[in-house]
Amino acid sequence: MPKSIICDMDGVIYRGHQLIPGADRFVERLRSGGHRFLFLTNNSRHTPRDLKRKLDQLGIDVPEDHFYTSGMATASFLQRQKPHGSAFVIGDAGLTNALYEVGYSITEHSPDYVVIGETSSYNFDLVVKAVRAIERGARFIATNPDLVGPTEGGNVPACGSLTAPIERALGIRPYYVGKPNALMMRMALRAIGDHSENTVMVGDRMDTDIVAGMEAGLKTCLVLTGVTSLDMLPQFPYRPDLIVDSVADIDPSEL
Repeated sequence: MPKSIICDMDGVIYRGHQLIPGADRFVERLRSGGHRFLFLTNNSRHTPRDLKRKLDQLGIDVPEDHFYTSGMATASFLQRQKPHGSAFVIGDAGLTNALYEVGYSITEHSPDYVVIGETSSYNFDLVVKAVRAIERGARFIATNPDLVGPTEGGNVPACGSLTAPIERALGIRPYYVGKPNALMMRMALRAIGDHSENTVMVGDRMDTDIVAGMEAGLKTCLVLTGVTSLDMLPQFPYRPDLIVDSVADIDPSEL
């Protein structure tokens, strides 16, 4: 049975609005080889429709059901924890839409949860509202712990950086739903419909993609087109099963 592939996006398929050279050929090899595949991203800003449109513009045609985001995982987690609850959200459409779809209401007034995700709309007033809601009893949730995300112009602050002022103000750490949380990996395996022993995790981050895949029992492949470089590897006490320069160098049939 062909290996199934769970693949990160930022720094693996593209950087910002630029396609990683050869990523389109990698996706075509997945299709032609009959591999199940799922794009799994910690970036909560976009909906699956947004991500499909982005790949369309980069020359890759992938159906919407091949995308799963930390925003979707967070919404699924909260729906199971407290069905039809409420949340104060610092985040973009990918997160708010996922919460609406599971029956959550978005409010500043006595929310059950404060939920943080990636956003470019971030300011002091939002931080104050989040702090006060948590002080009044809201539980603190974040989509992922990534401190930075790769773009064509360099790294930019990601969700883990946006939670930092709130953490410091309260001395409370949020519950992070996204990678490396094994919860998100289990959700991804359910979405792809395969088992860990037949699935490979492809990503650019040792601290999220590779450790998440390893702890979930998947074979792991690190690409060097994103956040982690070769000279960073000695920082980590674990290793990926495979290291390649880019997804362009991956033959899925040999994984």
